[in-house]
Amino acid sequence: MSYGEEHAALYPAEYLAGIDLYNAGEFHAAHDAWEDRWRDDCGPREKLFLQALIQSAVVFHHVEIGRRGAARRMYRMALEKFERLGAGRFMSLDIDDYLARLARSVAWLEAAGDPRDAVQPEDFKAPHIRLLPGADEYD
Repeated sequence: MSYGEEHAALYPAEYLAGIDLYNAGEFHAAHDAWEDRWRDDCGPREKLFLQALIQSAVVFHHVEIGRRGAARRMYRMALEKFERLGAGRFMSLDIDDYLARLARSVAWLEAAGDPRDAVQPEDFKAPHIRLLPGADEYD
């Protein structure tokens, strides 16, 4: 499991559902779950965090449908949001670790001069999202 009971007790159901969907490779559905929470009345830092997660999920959706240029743009937008958040951990996600694994996952896309020429590795996959033990307060 990607999270524990303490996470389920504190965090919104949409956040956890998005994690489950993302980890199952259902990137568009994960986007929808996180967007449902993002549109809700959550605080500004949580909105920024969720937007970064949404954009990171959309990276993989774009790769799946062959839109590599859009995937690369979305990856860079997600990085910018995580950077603006300025946290190494938020809502029990080790952001630094996630970003390192995300960067490894899309390195082939970032390395290409023209994303249309990028060669997708056979073992390409999204990094699994696992929440750290203990639940963090969030706004």
